Amino acid sequence: MSVTVDCDFPGGNIVVDAIDGDTVHLHQDLRDTTTDWFYWYFRVRGAAGRTLTFQFTKSRALGARGAAMSPDGGRNWRWLGAVPVQGNRFSYAFPDGADEARFSFAMPYLEADWRAFAARMTRHPAFSTGVLCKTRKGRDAEVATIDATGGNPTHRVAITCRHHCCEMMVNYTLERLIQWVLESDEDTAEWLRANAAFFIVPFVDKDGSEDGDQGKNRFPRDHGRDYEGESVHAETAAIRKKLPVWADGKLRLALDLHCPWIAGEHNEVIYLVGAEDPRMEVEQRRFSAVLEAENKGMLPFRASDFLPFGTDWNSAKNYTGGKGFTRWAAELPGVRLATAIEIPYANAGGAEVNAESARSFGPDIGAAIARYLQSA
Repeated sequence: MSVTVDCDFPGGNIVVDAIDGDTVHLHQDLRDTTTDWFYWYFRVRGAAGRTLTFQFTKSRALGARGAAMSPDGGRNWRWLGAVPVQGNRFSYAFPDGADEARFSFAMPYLEADWRAFAARMTRHPAFSTGVLCKTRKGRDAEVATIDATGGNPTHRVAITCRHHCCEMMVNYTLERLIQWVLESDEDTAEWLRANAAFFIVPFVDKDGSEDGDQGKNRFPRDHGRDYEGESVHAETAAIRKKLPVWADGKLRLALDLHCPWIAGEHNEVIYLVGAEDPRMEVEQRRFSAVLEAENKGMLPFRASDFLPFGTDWNSAKNYTGGKGFTRWAAELPGVRLATAIEIPYANAGGAEVNAESARSFGPDIGAAIARYLQSA
């Protein structure tokens, strides 16, 4: 049986240049991304009992823990680690009888994952899901809400994910955050259930997430820069229309969850992205201190990893493409804190980032939200 390599499934992304014996030459499909980026996700069939080498022929494709691999159609993932990586290639020995394996630069999270999770959470009366809008390609972009048990919340909180569709690890964090708010018997969770309501968008770039796009620096406009003038994307336009109405002047906190670049300095720690507005930076640093105090999960968080405005990539030059969600949300009535949190793809302060550990950071964020709001 001959080896086949393809990406014909949700989230798939690869261009195969050639298969030469046991070496597969391939590269990421950048599509409408204006700059180089690193997302890829492909399937291999017909390689049982063989060792194949996957050579990326263009841009950097492998991060701190090498490639992620799934033996069961994308249901479960593990890192192959740095050992099989040589430069921009990695090798994998397919077990005898292994009809299929999938590989990705991280651990994909797609519509099917969200829908399975949301179906489990609907047993909670406070949790509901709906449609934010129809995307350009006719998909449903999801929105979820958590109502306060008291019926008239003092605080409202907005959480968004996947402004850049390749940044999938944050959805695992979001899952456990939601579950913790709904189910935990900790006093902070009980306080949130009674006093706060949540507006949650799990896939801002829904089409890109399902199509397997990069998302970052998308042409003609990045979803994460689409909050001024007339929005190019249906999802961002819907957020701009619906969130202020839902908030009713009580939006206190807006969190935008991201993953940073593939690896390296500032990309292997969890951190908040500093605002240009000094008053907002004060609140971001306060929240960072609270989050460090509530950090009990598998991934370490240090307030000292805060990235101030004007440092590294976080400069005015990076925002010339348009206004981002947090800058827009910071201007809404009642908002005390609007910030992005960067959660690495593979390595956070020396700890492995995977589905389980990324989920474990969700309760840390939840407890920090409660403590921060209680201090108002």
